[in-house]
Amino acid sequence: MKKLLSVAALSLLTAATTVKAADSASEVFTVEKLNELNQLHDVTLSPQGDVLVYGLKKGSSSKDNHLYKQNIKTGQISQLTEHENSESNVVWADDGKSVYFLSSRSGTNQIWQQDLQQKTAKQISDFPVEVNGFKFAKNGQVFALSFTVKPGCETLACTVESKKADEEKKYNIRAYDQLMVRHWDTWTTEYKEHLFIAHVDKNGQLQHAQDIMPNWVSDFAGLSQVSIHPDATSLAFSAKDSSSKAAAKDHAWSTNFDIFEVSLAEGQTAFNLKNITEKNQAWDSSPVYSPNGRYLAYKAMKIPGYEADKFTLQLRDNRTGKTRAVASDWDRSISSLAFAPDNNSVYVVAQDVGQKSIFSITPEFDEVRSIYNVGSNGDISSHGNKIYFTRHTLNSPQDIFSIDNHGDDLTQLTHINKDKLGEVKFADYQQFNFKGWNDETVHGYWLKPANFEAGKKYPIAFLVHGGPQGSFGNMFHYRWNAQLWAAQGYGVVMVDFHGSTGYGQEFTNSISRDWGGKPLEDLQKGLEFIVKDQPWLDGDNACALGASYGGYMMNWIAGNWPTRFKCLINHAGLYDMPSFYQSTEELWFPEYDMGGPSWGKESGSAKGKVSPDYTKFNPYAYVNNWQTPMLVIQGELDYRVPYAQSLGAFTTLQRKGIDSRLVMFPDEDHHIRKPDNLVVWYDEVFKWLEKYTKK
Repeated sequence: MKKLLSVAALSLLTAATTVKAADSASEVFTVEKLNELNQLHDVTLSPQGDVLVYGLKKGSSSKDNHLYKQNIKTGQISQLTEHENSESNVVWADDGKSVYFLSSRSGTNQIWQQDLQQKTAKQISDFPVEVNGFKFAKNGQVFALSFTVKPGCETLACTVESKKADEEKKYNIRAYDQLMVRHWDTWTTEYKEHLFIAHVDKNGQLQHAQDIMPNWVSDFAGLSQVSIHPDATSLAFSAKDSSSKAAAKDHAWSTNFDIFEVSLAEGQTAFNLKNITEKNQAWDSSPVYSPNGRYLAYKAMKIPGYEADKFTLQLRDNRTGKTRAVASDWDRSISSLAFAPDNNSVYVVAQDVGQKSIFSITPEFDEVRSIYNVGSNGDISSHGNKIYFTRHTLNSPQDIFSIDNHGDDLTQLTHINKDKLGEVKFADYQQFNFKGWNDETVHGYWLKPANFEAGKKYPIAFLVHGGPQGSFGNMFHYRWNAQLWAAQGYGVVMVDFHGSTGYGQEFTNSISRDWGGKPLEDLQKGLEFIVKDQPWLDGDNACALGASYGGYMMNWIAGNWPTRFKCLINHAGLYDMPSFYQSTEELWFPEYDMGGPSWGKESGSAKGKVSPDYTKFNPYAYVNNWQTPMLVIQGELDYRVPYAQSLGAFTTLQRKGIDSRLVMFPDEDHHIRKPDNLVVWYDEVFKWLEKYTKK
C-alpha cells in the first residue's frame, strides 16, 4: 500500500549525523530541476566484471534515453545505442562481448542484440505479440519470455485474433465472476501476463515460444521473479496459483505467492509446474539460482495475509532437496538478494534504521555481516571481491558505486548529474531519535532550509509517510522529495513512527490494529522533541502533510490533534474505513491491519463480530472535531484508495465551513507520475503552505 564521495565515509549508525551542502552552490532546488535530472536504469555488470552497461534517461519527459558503457578500470564512458527508440531489460551475453535488450524500434517491443563494438543492433525476435520482458540461461540458448495473452490460446496468433475480435465488438462492457476486478489504476481484462519458454534456432533467432502456464487465469509475478538454472535445466518463478478459477478465487485477500519450478528439457509439449513452497501459506518471493547451480535461494514470510511480515532468506540445496531458513533470528526484512561469485554467501539489501543497507549472509554459519549502511542502495551485482550497486541519499540522486566485500574502498563510478546540480544548494540534514510511545526509541530526520541563516526561525513542513509500513528514510524521492520543501524555506521534519520499516519486525508489526494509537503519539512526541532540540524550527508555524496512510493521518490529526497545525495537506488519504474496505482491491491489507472484513470474521471465536478498528480508528467518526484548513489531492485512477475517500473528506470540510481545496488529477493513480502533473502538484502544495505559514 503499500528508497558524494565527501559523505561516503559517513556512518549513520549514530543518531546525530549531519551532511553539509556545498558552500559554493547558489541555486535552490525546484521541481522543474527534479524533472530534468538524469535517471539511471538497467544497471548491469559484464560477466567478466570489466564493463558496466546502464541506461540513462536525460529527464523525466525526455526521449533521450539510451544505453552507455563504462570501462571499470579506466572509467571511460561511451554511448552504446543511438536509435530514437529507447532500450530496456538489458542482459549480458555470457562472453561479455554483446548485450541483449528490449526495444520498439521495429514497431513493437522485441528482443535485440548489439555487439559492444558496434553501433547497430540485430533483431532476434519478431513475435506477433509484444515481449514484456525476458531472461535467458547462461548458455544463451534458452529464453524465458513474458507475454500478455488470452489464457487457453495455444498460439500467440490466437491472442492477436482475439484482440482483433474484441475491437470489432459494437458494445463495451466489463463483466466479472470473481475478484480482483481492478488493480492500482487498471481494470482487469481477460488477457493475462504469462511466462513462456523459447529456444534459439541455428540462426540465432527466437521463432517459437511455449506458454508454460497456458490455462492460468491470472498473471504471474513478473520477470523480476524468474530465475533460470545456469545449466538451463530448470526455471523457478513466483506467482499466486491460478491454474484454475477455484485456485484463483482468494487472490484479492491472500498474500500466498509461491515458488514454482519447471524442467526445461527441449521438445516438451507440456510443462509440469511443481510448487516447491506449497506448505507455506504466506508470501514466497524472488527465487535465485546460485552461479554453480547448487542452490536455490528465495525469501519468505511466515504470516498469511500480512504483506509487511519479515522476509527471511531461504536456501534449498539442489542436491539433497532440503530447504532451510538462513539467519532466521536476524531482525531485518530482505528486499533483494544476489549470490556472491563464490556461491557460499548471499548479498542482500534490507532497510536498517533509516537506510537501505547492504549485508552479506553466509548460510553455512548463519552469519550476517554489514557491508554498507549509508543511504538507499540497490541494483547489486558482483565480480571477484567487488560489489557494484546504486545509491541515493537525501541530498544526492542515484549514482553507481563499488565497494569491496569487506566494506572498504568505496568508489563512486558515475556522476550522472554533476553538470545539472553543480550550482544547486541542497539542504543540510540530520538523523535524530527520541523517546516515543512507551518510551521506546523512535528515529526521524530533519532538513534545514536550503538558504538557512543562523538566528532565524523557520516554518515547519511535517511530512508523514505512507504504507503505513514504510519509511521516509535517507533517500532521494522523486514524488516526495524533502529537498523541495527545504528549498522553499521550510524546516522539514520526518518521523519514522511505530509501524515503520527497518527497525525490527516487532516495531513494524506494532501499527497493525492500532493505526491511530502509537503512530499519533510518536508524531506528537517527535514534533515536541525536535522543536526543543532545534530552536530554529518555529513550532508555532507548522503544517502537516502526507499521502495514502500519511493522508489518513491528516484526516486522523484533523479529528484527534485538531489545534496543532496551521494547515493540513491530504493526498489520497483514507477517510472512512468501512467504505474503503468495500472499494479497495487488495483486501488482504485491511483484513490484516483492521482485524478482518468490515462485516466481521467468518470463523473462529470472533465469528460474526465486526472488528472495533473500523470505528475506533475511523477518521469519519471524529469529524465533529475538524477545524484545520485542509488541501485534499487525489488521482481519479486510484483504485488502492478510491477517490470517493477524498470526496468524503472535502465534502465534510466544505459542509463544516472549513477552508479547503480539492485538486483532482484525472489521469493519475495512487501516485503523481507524470512530470507536468508533478509540477502542478507541488505548486498547489506550496501555495497552500505559504497561505498559512509565511508571515
